Amino acid sequence: MPARPLSDETLHLIDALRTALAQRSDVDERTMFGCYCFFVDGKLCVGVKGEELLVRLPPDRHGEFQEMQNTRELSPGGGMQGYFWVEPNGYATRAQWRFWLDEALAYNPRAKASPRRKPTAGKTAPKPPSKATAQKTATAPKGPSGKAAKAGKRHSIFDEDG
Repeated sequence: MPARPLSDETLHLIDALRTALAQRSDVDERTMFGCYCFFVDGKLCVGVKGEELLVRLPPDRHGEFQEMQNTRELSPGGGMQGYFWVEPNGYATRAQWRFWLDEALAYNPRAKASPRRKPTAGKTAPKPPSKATAQKTATAPKGPSGKAAKAGKRHSIFDEDG
């Protein structure tokens, strides 16, 4: 069965993460559990599912992040401490976006890498959208005038800068 196409919002969020991590040479992109993930230095760092941002944060600060608005635990039962979903309202401004990305990247060097699983016979991992495909769809969002938004000024995922 072919994979369901990603929504424009999801592609924009993936593109924003790709842009934010573009200066790094240790980034790998792949899908995992229906989530489009960015691995930094071989460790899950951030991901996207729908319009939500998945961030990997220090487990010792789990309680602090748990109390923040627009976040929820990946595993409310406590099995995946340090992994959180951030709703769009939680990363709507550049300051919020930088906070989550900076926190995830700061923790990454201390995070433990999970061993890569070998594909089982007869099963292959789904391929993530190519950079060219995602860029065609996500890099030049149209503004109200129908023209492409100016690159570099702000990304379409932000409601406001602040």
